[in-house]
Amino acid sequence: MRILLAEDDKDLNKALTWQLTGQGYNVDSCYDGEEALYYGNQNIYDVILLDRMLPYHEGTEVLAALRGKSIAAPVILITALGTLQDKITGLDLGADDYLVKPFDFEELLARIRCVTRRSLLLNAQPNLLTYHDITWAGKEMCLTGPTGSSTLSKREGELLESFLHTPEQILSRETLLLKVWGPDSDVEGGNLDNYVHFLRRRLKTVGSSLQIKTIRGVGYGLAATTT
Repeated sequence: MRILLAEDDKDLNKALTWQLTGQGYNVDSCYDGEEALYYGNQNIYDVILLDRMLPYHEGTEVLAALRGKSIAAPVILITALGTLQDKITGLDLGADDYLVKPFDFEELLARIRCVTRRSLLLNAQPNLLTYHDITWAGKEMCLTGPTGSSTLSKREGELLESFLHTPEQILSRETLLLKVWGPDSDVEGGNLDNYVHFLRRRLKTVGSSLQIKTIRGVGYGLAATTT
């Protein structure tokens, strides 16, 4: 799961990035509203943690701009402004949750689980993603299918998660490169093809009937049936 963290307090930003990474999340962090807009507009994030008081563009401006472009990633506003009206304003602009500083890291994790649980793919255990005949345990990096289990590499796991969050949909090559390697990577497209090949082998190893479909010139998609 990829998270965008926009927080101008550098110490807090670094601490949260370190803690979230330790929980298995992929974190892209930035310190101002201009960067938050740039990253958010990539539309590759599963959750956006957005400080309300950011330089250049306030968090509410960033939120409104993202929602104006139909970017539907769950947004948790993080702020010291905790009045009822502040919360109402943020929620009315499209925030999914509102967390007032100071907060406990465990509460942040719970709120992340809450906003992502709305995906139908997430079962009662937040660590697990299930689809068709496979289960993916992201924390353990373990893929389980009808005939067994297999441990995936970090990149394989990130690629699988990208597919599991949008099954039966074709994701463009650009989107997959951004989601798996991040906006600042200069990785070549051939790496994506290699990892798709690796992931196909993993699915076969665990006995899954799922297929990764190729649409030439467009991208890839995970499908329960082939046409």
